[in-house]
Amino acid sequence: MAPTEEPGSGNISAYGATRSTIREQPLGADEIKRMDAYFRASMYLCLGMLYLRGNVLLKEPLKVEHFKARLLGHWGSDAGQSFTWLHMNRLIKKYDLDVLYISGPGHGAPAVLSQSYLEGVYSEVYPDKSEDEQGMQRFFKQFSFPGGIGSHATPETPGSIHEGGELGYSISHAFGTVFDNKDLITLTVVGDGESETGPLATSWHSNKFLNPCTDGAVLPVLHLNGYKINNPTVLARIGHEELKALFIGYGWTPYFVEGNDRDTMHQAMAATLEHCVLEIRRFQKQARESNKPFRPRWPMIILRSPKGWSAPRKLDDKLLEGFWRSHQIPITDVLTNSAHLKVLESWMKSYKPEELFDKNGKLIAELKELAPKGNARMSANPVGNGGLLRRPLQLPDFRDYALKDIEPGISVRGSMANMAKYLRDVMGSNLETFRLFGPDETESNKLAEVYKVGKKVWMGEYFEEDQDGGNLATRGRVMEMLSEHTCEGWLEGYVLSGRHGMLNSYEPFIHIIDSMVNQHCKWLEKCLEVEWRAKVASLNILLTATVWRQDHNGFTHQDPGFLDVVANKSPEVVRIYLPPDGNTLLSVMDHCFRSVNYVNVVVADKQEHIQFLSMEEAVEHCTKGLGIWDWASNDQGYEPDVVMAACGDVPTHEALAATALLRELLPQVKVRFVNVVDLFRLINEKDHPHGMPDRQWKAIFTEDKPIIFNFHSYPWLIHRLTYKRPGQHNLHVRGYREKGNIDTPFELAVRNQTDRYSLAIDAIDRVTTLGNSAAHVRESLINKQLAAKNEAYDNGLDADYIRNWRWSTKL
Repeated sequence: MAPTEEPGSGNISAYGATRSTIREQPLGADEIKRMDAYFRASMYLCLGMLYLRGNVLLKEPLKVEHFKARLLGHWGSDAGQSFTWLHMNRLIKKYDLDVLYISGPGHGAPAVLSQSYLEGVYSEVYPDKSEDEQGMQRFFKQFSFPGGIGSHATPETPGSIHEGGELGYSISHAFGTVFDNKDLITLTVVGDGESETGPLATSWHSNKFLNPCTDGAVLPVLHLNGYKINNPTVLARIGHEELKALFIGYGWTPYFVEGNDRDTMHQAMAATLEHCVLEIRRFQKQARESNKPFRPRWPMIILRSPKGWSAPRKLDDKLLEGFWRSHQIPITDVLTNSAHLKVLESWMKSYKPEELFDKNGKLIAELKELAPKGNARMSANPVGNGGLLRRPLQLPDFRDYALKDIEPGISVRGSMANMAKYLRDVMGSNLETFRLFGPDETESNKLAEVYKVGKKVWMGEYFEEDQDGGNLATRGRVMEMLSEHTCEGWLEGYVLSGRHGMLNSYEPFIHIIDSMVNQHCKWLEKCLEVEWRAKVASLNILLTATVWRQDHNGFTHQDPGFLDVVANKSPEVVRIYLPPDGNTLLSVMDHCFRSVNYVNVVVADKQEHIQFLSMEEAVEHCTKGLGIWDWASNDQGYEPDVVMAACGDVPTHEALAATALLRELLPQVKVRFVNVVDLFRLINEKDHPHGMPDRQWKAIFTEDKPIIFNFHSYPWLIHRLTYKRPGQHNLHVRGYREKGNIDTPFELAVRNQTDRYSLAIDAIDRVTTLGNSAAHVRESLINKQLAAKNEAYDNGLDADYIRNWRWSTKL
């Protein structure tokens, strides 16, 4: 047995004598032997998944026909992950722990799948993948095979909430699972490549938000195996002291386990993992018995082992184990190179499958006993199927928060500030199952009312002035960190583990998490195909500080294109709402909080706005998703000459002002006003569950009249959604056209042709029955637009008749 040494600042390779921070030796020789046999069983299954479709127990010599035609999958991180998993199994049994496992390395599924199969969970979930030779054959064949499962820890993988299709979110997801989950430890393996990503770097700071009194704990294992696809990794090539200093600086206590000799590595990992678990328990016991939360320096493990550990060290004099060539399929040409086929066969036989599985292919009882039982098995943990734990929110009646005595188009109120009162009481009624997440904008976004029931979560240092505004608290409900990635990751982990929440963010910078939302949408859609996956609460995103009120911040702050990103996702899992006023905002938010398995995006500006609908009217309007506003129209009983449509609060304001101009200056023109709150109502019913049939489209928009559509975001999205609608060529969309500067709100609208004058002129140009009779009116509108622009330019403020425009009751 190789000696165990204290990690030093010299050799940073995984090869050489085992080095570890913790020096105890808790395992007896027989335990080491059995744990290594379990490790060999896992490695054998991992290799089998990569290569085989037949002869799975090697009862005869391997032949080409025993292999898959396409060899797909990843080997490099499997050993380190399996090694970590099996050592946690020992502690789950010893200390009756509740543990969830998150696999951070990309394409690391073989390790997770092998453990689930060895624990018996996989066969329970998928009875055809039984614990016998035939079941093992099906288990191998399905991996990275048409009609089978992917090489990430996909939704088909029992116990998984983190697919890892895009790297960087394992730690933030893990923390999301343990907030308000006081007995849970989420064991999280962070991959070499993943450790280089920006989202991962910020997520290490999550320890400043973890309350040892009320939350569980995340135990990260940074797995340094040296290489990405074919390059060294940054953290694997810095010295011990620098690496230690990095994580001490992040606020962690790092413990090292390094080496390649399996006997001494088992001993070192067993001692280190147990030390970390006991340290977590000690911190929690101290906090809970004293009821005095504090910020511990939580433990973490830095595991340095060879990439592709247990593979042949070389193949044809080229490095394999411990080098980037072991990242994916370690021996790629077994179908055409008989010598290499023999190498693989010898390698697989080195795990001695005949000692691990009985003649029928079932793991022998001696090894089966190493795994926990029932839901204590990490792949069976209910948190890994969080919908089973989800309970509906206790929601107050949103109608009780109605903005009352609304005069349509005249009353001015704060839609967001009012909705915050409803959000406050949602939070107050669900203090252990609902959190509000956001980068740094709760106050700015007019949601400060929530602080009356849930303060800002903070376990860092306090200053006296922190008591003013938001009041930092250790048992808070508002999670703020200036990293959209981390906030979104927390929310995803919180929702996927059975709870509820909402992210609020400035619209222009939500693009930071485009790809995260993309990954979550893909996860949700795939979950719909997995029978045993219970539905989770929807991921709710509230966008404010919207493009049309970012005039003062300039061009960099003007981008409503997140809606395009979301609209690209499956109609089964995404919804987009643009409530035009306060009462519709309340109705939409209540609907979103009740929904499951969606990504709901709600766009609403935070400033005071003209209000349009009573609560009863708002509920009707939101239920329909779009509709004609009779009070703003004058086509009752007639064919309209033009349809003025709007989607979004500011575009609705301007479209109404344009309608008022037309009705005042050209009373003979029949204008129908339509507002859209549910964006996907515009799609045909065949293409989206919220879509409406063409006959309803024609009843609302007509099929032969011009439609002037004022849209919150980029105009081509509306054209895309309404493709092939009757009279689609009559649809003329105005929206943000990537034109901006330091402007007034009106100037910004003019730049993008969404202002009232541009819309009214557009209508005049397209109402053919007017001929040239409205030329003088058209010219006057141009003059009014120029005058308004000049006043804004001269005074830095829009004219009073622009800023304080109201709908006239005389119309």
